[in-house]
Amino acid sequence: MSGSDYYDLNIHVLADGSSSVKQMLSVANHLGYSGIGITNHIDKEPPSDGSHEDIELVRGVGIEVRNSSKLHGLIGKYRKKVDVLVVHGGSESINRSAVENPNVDVLTNLPTGRDNGFNHVLAKSAHDNEVAIAFNLDAIIKQRGGRRVHALAHFRKNLQLARKYHVSTVLTSNAMSCYDIRAPGEMIALAGLFGMEKDEANAALSTIPERIIKRNRRNSSMPQGVRIIQYNGQELC
Repeated sequence: MSGSDYYDLNIHVLADGSSSVKQMLSVANHLGYSGIGITNHIDKEPPSDGSHEDIELVRGVGIEVRNSSKLHGLIGKYRKKVDVLVVHGGSESINRSAVENPNVDVLTNLPTGRDNGFNHVLAKSAHDNEVAIAFNLDAIIKQRGGRRVHALAHFRKNLQLARKYHVSTVLTSNAMSCYDIRAPGEMIALAGLFGMEKDEANAALSTIPERIIKRNRRNSSMPQGVRIIQYNGQELC
């Protein structure tokens, strides 16, 4: 595993989470990541205090809405500003709007209740539009008892759909603090609890997130070779 470049594309910092950008970068670098994606919610932009020479800061945003009619406008607003655009799942209408939009990179935070709003039809759309499905492992790490059992059951179901329809998957920590980040090896081991093979889990932490980042930077209006140093208009390094 030492030859892989690992990325966690769902990290929350101040003012969304409780740790600074620098703290997140430092811990992630120590744990062996090549980069992390800061995906604060659109109304909680991070302060401009993040830089680290040994790990890449990936610009991202997390969009969470209750009304699917608002989703496409927000996606259009933020698409060219970030390297990874994440939509928080919810009702089936929200999930459908996300997977039908090719400007979305990752659908995350799918509910783990009785009906998580993800099915065969949506899985096919996710494949067709190259929208990856995230498995936020905090649902396994932080929950106990019946809730943890339900989360694992829904992860197994979503993994089966992803395999059947060849949907890209990513493993994320959904970290709200630097103490929530887990090392790549631990993430891969946790993914085995809901049936992910080691090669699948390794790709979900390395080649798939790296492909998402490269695709968006290639499509960006910025000149090639220029390092982005702003997040939604705020300097990060």
